[in-house]
Amino acid sequence: MRRRSVLLAVPAGLVTLAGCGDEKSDTAKTKPSTSPSPSASTSSAPPPKIVDGPLPAITAGTKFDEKPTVAKGSGAPSKDLAVKTVIAGSGKTVAENDYIQANYLGQVWDTAKVFDNSYDRKTPLIIQLSQGSIIDGWRYALAGKKAGSRVLMSVPPTWGYGKQGNTQAGIKGTDTLVFVVDIQNTFNAKSSAQGKDVAQDDAKLPKVSTNTDGKAPSIDVPKTAAPTKLVANYVIEGDGEEVKADSSVLVQYKGVLWDTGKEFDSTYSRSALTSFSLQQVVKGWSQGLTGKKVGSRVLIVVPPKLGYGDNPPSGSGIKKDSTLVFSVDILAKM
Repeated sequence: MRRRSVLLAVPAGLVTLAGCGDEKSDTAKTKPSTSPSPSASTSSAPPPKIVDGPLPAITAGTKFDEKPTVAKGSGAPSKDLAVKTVIAGSGKTVAENDYIQANYLGQVWDTAKVFDNSYDRKTPLIIQLSQGSIIDGWRYALAGKKAGSRVLMSVPPTWGYGKQGNTQAGIKGTDTLVFVVDIQNTFNAKSSAQGKDVAQDDAKLPKVSTNTDGKAPSIDVPKTAAPTKLVANYVIEGDGEEVKADSSVLVQYKGVLWDTGKEFDSTYSRSALTSFSLQQVVKGWSQGLTGKKVGSRVLIVVPPKLGYGDNPPSGSGIKKDSTLVFSVDILAKM
């Protein structure tokens, strides 16, 4: 299982499509890893003053997305949040509450001891820059930066792990932390699939629009009998990595009932993306998304036996033995 980042403030998890019979599906939590996620300080510290330094030098691995080597801090670190854009990117601008995809390295100012890095794991971190999801230093330092940027920062305890530190990572409550962050991408409620449109020729299947303007796609359900087997077809085919059966993904989605075409769930209406593990969703989703490429929009038609069957979530508006139709944009693999 993938090791959890020590940056997480609380165990990762957002609203997910829960498994059959789960009456608390709207608040189900996903846990990509079985290892514990250390908690950051939950105190409501005031916003920091952001200053230019001091900051230690990056002595090797100076290119974007290359594992860096960072010198030991010299003298006393700033009691403010020190931030420097080492490489300026030209991609989308990061805003608070966005999700970012980034590689990073973190070490202690006084010792230069590296306590965490994603480069060795060869798996970038995808996380929301929201209060309670990640240490505050990242929230304040990365907001306003652009994808493609390398950011160097030093984070005092107030906006890191507080006075309690992080014993699992070997961080004391007095430690100032140094991070190098390579921002690969950013996602928000307007993010959409990006790829090539795929012909939708079967008149017996729903048609999903191919708009990529961040608005919810339309789903037109035909006046025919619902298929009895799972349907999982590309509407837009991306060119990213294929999703595996045990992957966690970041998505936009919209769900409607086959019988009525009525929407029963949507990230678009909540203006909030969703992340989940394919091991913790209905079988129709896990089977339908496995093997599909990141960047794609997928039509999934879920028969009752692979959805909620005769036990739909209470208050969902889904009747027993309903066939469900989804449009799913796979934004990232986590």
